[in-house]
Amino acid sequence: MLLSQSSAYAIIPAYFSLLYESDLRVFYNIVFTLAVPLILLRLIWRGTKASAYFKRWNERFAITLPKLEKSKSLIWVHAVSMGEVEACRPLVAAIQSSFPGHQILITTMTPTGSARVKDLYADDVLHCYLPYDLPILMRRFIDAIQPAFAVIMETELWPNLIHHCHKKSIPLVLANARMSERSLKGYQRIPNLTRDILQSFTLIAAQAQQDKERFIALGANREKVHAVGNLKFEVNLSASIVEQAEAIRSMWGNRPVFIAASTHEGEDEIILNASRQIRAQVPDLLLIIVPRHPERFDKVAALCQRSGFKILRRSENGLCRSDIQILVIDSMGELPIFYACSDVAFVGGSLVPTGGHNILEPAALARPVIVGPHVFNFAEITQQFIDAYAVIQVDNAESLATTVTDLLKNPPKRTSMGEAGQQLIKQSQGASQRLLNLIKYNIHV
Repeated sequence: MLLSQSSAYAIIPAYFSLLYESDLRVFYNIVFTLAVPLILLRLIWRGTKASAYFKRWNERFAITLPKLEKSKSLIWVHAVSMGEVEACRPLVAAIQSSFPGHQILITTMTPTGSARVKDLYADDVLHCYLPYDLPILMRRFIDAIQPAFAVIMETELWPNLIHHCHKKSIPLVLANARMSERSLKGYQRIPNLTRDILQSFTLIAAQAQQDKERFIALGANREKVHAVGNLKFEVNLSASIVEQAEAIRSMWGNRPVFIAASTHEGEDEIILNASRQIRAQVPDLLLIIVPRHPERFDKVAALCQRSGFKILRRSENGLCRSDIQILVIDSMGELPIFYACSDVAFVGGSLVPTGGHNILEPAALARPVIVGPHVFNFAEITQQFIDAYAVIQVDNAESLATTVTDLLKNPPKRTSMGEAGQQLIKQSQGASQRLLNLIKYNIHV
């Protein structure tokens, strides 16, 4: 449902009536309010590429609110997109087990995150989009849900969300929190607002000691910040994934398979260039490309065809014959299966300055993992895997091609890297239980 023009005109003046906060929050609210037309245009633009962005605007503007059971208290978990939804799975399971009398609301910001919530939980949890962080919207939303406590995944530091929860004495948990050196420098430009936001949290559960120290440096209360580990280490891939992968792989014959996953704009060209170099020594190579965002599926498929490759799209449901050089995965939720189908995995967002993506799924499947130089979003975890000889970092198409070729020709090395990755994951698990213990100790519901 689209926001009507009359509704928009009614809401905007109300925003300004709430601009009584600190100077920086006033400035933030004014800028955000003035940006509403641009937000609408961005939704329209994204909707032209992914039609789900045209839907449920009423949730984004707090017109439609979640329908709650009045007899039950509510626990709210915010996970911005699909990656965060996956990361919070062990925590949600632990909350469901420890607080059986509560209903759980999971909010997201993206259609892919929303779809993943529905796939994982169906009607076991409530779900809606989080409204935009404008004062009247956030106040209306929080007044409606009145959670016993709220868990914000990773580093979603929305000033009005946090302000209104703090104002209503709603305990706030920042879970799986990370703070890169790059983000630290950005937040240091607004020290007062950042300090006020961080001090509003009841508990900050950082992924690592380095993240903990950065949050404290930004003004968080030291006694409220704990390094509990990374929830994403709690990888729990079902046996059916391997079974499905084996069935698919059996139809491909004995071809070597290289997967390039979660690729971004500007990265696919590098991978295609590398694949040409690999194919010079491994002529029967099958390259699997998995674009990060659905709106790029068509573009990536077209790029592969223009580059002279014989391709098959997953959505075509065709047989991947021996003459198919590239399989483009233009579907959602199947990445783990195709990781399991591969011999070597490259994790994207790292050959371009996006910051990288989660390397844990391929590592959990005992696949040797390759990343590019830009891993600042996952710097510490990536370094752990590099130190454990489970990940190799490359700089460009040439080094990517050399590394993949070497691994494809060296099965014992692939096995050694895969086992090292699995062992590191096993040693690093337990963050969800540590976080749940802290929640129980610090929050009484």
